Amino acid sequence: MSGTGFKIKLTKRAAMANDMTDNITKVLVQSAKLMEDQVDAELVKLNEMDEDDFEKMRERRLEALKKAQKQKQEWLSKGHGEYQEIPSEKEFFGEVKESKKVVCHFYRSSTFRCKIVDKHLALLAKKHVETKFIKLNVDKAPFLTERLRIKVIPTLALFIDAKSKDYVVGFGDLGNTDEFSTEMLEWRLGCADVINYSGNLMEPPTSTQKPHSRFTKVEKTIRGRGYDTDSDDDD
Repeated sequence: MSGTGFKIKLTKRAAMANDMTDNITKVLVQSAKLMEDQVDAELVKLNEMDEDDFEKMRERRLEALKKAQKQKQEWLSKGHGEYQEIPSEKEFFGEVKESKKVVCHFYRSSTFRCKIVDKHLALLAKKHVETKFIKLNVDKAPFLTERLRIKVIPTLALFIDAKSKDYVVGFGDLGNTDEFSTEMLEWRLGCADVINYSGNLMEPPTSTQKPHSRFTKVEKTIRGRGYDTDSDDDD
């Protein structure tokens, strides 16, 4: 390519880059103008409101707060706000039917990683009272574990309106590490809409960290059936 042709090519690239920069600038300016207009409109609306309007706004706010408090008390009366163990699968069906959103931890007492899950769920149960958090020993629920195809311990079964919505199997969705954060599990439950999550569902809270795995899968048998466990210290 001649020197002249090379300069022309560079000139075209520079022009394209400038055009792209100009377009981005225009979009940013338009977005800022739109936000400014929205703020101005809200200010105008507030300035035009009289005392009666403010009183109506205050009453609506109080009514919403009363409704939210009533709903919270109803949840608490159903056992929300605490992480509880269900003694058998018979009680499980009643628990799931009673609450709109339920997280059930299928565990084994000898599986170390189930204790890790217990720690995080106890914290989330207090934070997300809109959801019921329970646990069930797979040894006491052979029919249910078979019906829900629970094969890996620990597994979280997520229910909405008494129907299974999703499963968190082992720690694979949590960064493949025993040291996953409570926030990471909270995000995963939020993705299934089984809790009211206020963060960014498009990106996990620990996405910038490099996941590492310490898993050792071991075949186990529970009452004649094959189960996998993420624990390497069950024996």
